[in-house]
Amino acid sequence: MSVRVFIADDNGVLRGGLCALINMQPDMEVVGEAANGPDAVLGVQSTEPDVALMDLTMPNGGGLAAIAALKQIGSKTPIVVLTVHDEIGYVRAAERAGAVGYVVKSAVDTKLLAAIRAVAQGRTSIESSMRSTASTDSDVRRGTGELTGPELEVLRRLAEGFTNGQIADELHVDVKSVETSRSSLVQKLGLASRSALVRFAIDCGVLTPGAHAA
Repeated sequence: MSVRVFIADDNGVLRGGLCALINMQPDMEVVGEAANGPDAVLGVQSTEPDVALMDLTMPNGGGLAAIAALKQIGSKTPIVVLTVHDEIGYVRAAERAGAVGYVVKSAVDTKLLAAIRAVAQGRTSIESSMRSTASTDSDVRRGTGELTGPELEVLRRLAEGFTNGQIADELHVDVKSVETSRSSLVQKLGLASRSALVRFAIDCGVLTPGAHAA
């Protein structure tokens, strides 16, 4: 029996390539597609695939929100994240949301097919380099759910383009407190650059797309 796969990605060209790749496999078939988070949730519900491939950065909530929504409604479909994001913060957030596989798009072909087969058989499939970083960092809290309130406020404002001084003024704290929260965010999320923080804040629902500075 073929492994039934659902693909959620906002890039139509990539979806087409993935469909061709998967349908060429003698033990796999694509049963549905979606281009945004809400449609992915509805599609997985209606097709009940054996495996769902989920991009993280998609319109209307993105993949992290879609994964969490599927788990909340009791979906049993194992989810493999397929993304351009290779930062450990994304790996942690995806695991926390409920994904059991994580593949970076630059390594798509063989690794993706292996991940699909692995999770269809009830195993997890996260690239070893990412898994080793996460497993040796067990004291670091994962995802936004366990960030402190001040850290979330700093994350939101950093993603919006505020400087440390502006954040301090907004939150009525001193600059050193902001710097401490910022360092803690980098350590917990593994995201050092502002651009990475912007993407993460949007994908996790901390920041509305379009709200941050250009």
